[in-house]
Amino acid sequence: MKIASISEDKNIEKRVSITPEIAKKYLSNGFEVSLSKNYGVHLGFSNQEYESIGVKLAENNKDVIKDSDIVTQLGLPTDENLSHFHENQILIGVLNPYLNKNKLDELNKKKINMFSLELLPRITRAQSMDILSSQANLAGYKAVVESFAYFQKAIPMMMTAAGTIPAAKVLVVGAGVAGLQAIATAKRMGAIVFATDVRIASKEQVESLGGKFLMVEGSENLETEGGYAKETSDDFKKKQEELLAETLKKIDIVICTALIPGKKAPIIIKAEMIKNMQSGSVIYDLAAIQGGNTSLTKVNQIIDDNGVKIMGETNILNKLPTSASNLYAKNVFNFITNLYDNKEKKININLEDEIIEKTLIK
Repeated sequence: MKIASISEDKNIEKRVSITPEIAKKYLSNGFEVSLSKNYGVHLGFSNQEYESIGVKLAENNKDVIKDSDIVTQLGLPTDENLSHFHENQILIGVLNPYLNKNKLDELNKKKINMFSLELLPRITRAQSMDILSSQANLAGYKAVVESFAYFQKAIPMMMTAAGTIPAAKVLVVGAGVAGLQAIATAKRMGAIVFATDVRIASKEQVESLGGKFLMVEGSENLETEGGYAKETSDDFKKKQEELLAETLKKIDIVICTALIPGKKAPIIIKAEMIKNMQSGSVIYDLAAIQGGNTSLTKVNQIIDDNGVKIMGETNILNKLPTSASNLYAKNVFNFITNLYDNKEKKININLEDEIIEKTLIK
């Protein structure tokens, strides 16, 4: 069984899906591993490091793809690279079926089996494969570090002979995996942390990390069976806006993480709320790529609105590519291990397995 991966467009994606550590695991499990030349050089994974453990390197992507049974990537390959795929091959990655529906339909017609890992069910057995959690953890951490770098005051409280510097106040919007890591990171660095989420179940998690949970009075638990946030009612949105508007007046740094899978990010922080924030405040919007949680967010731009900086990037994990690759590669390895029948030495697309059934693009 041959597993392969080709280089991503490094202007868009610096992560890789097969690290040397994971390549060793594939090889010890009887797989052959092929990569395009210079695949991991930008992360410090040299060609020699891969070749020394038995990985085959090819000069061009066409050769890598054509000779493989399974191709693992981060995003959907380019049209040129997709043209090299053939019947019964397997493509695994973050394929974003909501945005790439037409391309994926064409690949389905060519009888290529595609698995999109962001569709993994939130069940215990899938935790070791959960790319959303592993990557969101790093994104939440990095968003705090990035926003603190732009904030021009000290974060922790400091008592000096010349006077006391108050601790920075941080608000985290959305207490999912990224939000909880943002709370933990900000708290460790000495900030006073507040958080809000439509899912009441997250209150206990926020408070266990030392954050103060802000809750709309009389709110219901707006959580899907899969553990994601539901869309809110107009009445809830109005109450939430009132609570946020008052809270934001005293907040220094806001980390936005609220996303609804497959939909445009909900706009939670309106322009008029930002106008009432203190000059020098910073908003880091992790939802920027899906439209943003503020009405002023522009992806890959820093907007200055009356002294409040609002920022968000296409891919914040490009600033932590080695750590992110290590986790992503392990997630993919665990997914393939579940997909591979070790006794029969072949792939078993068992649709009675919820993990396989939910991630397979039909």
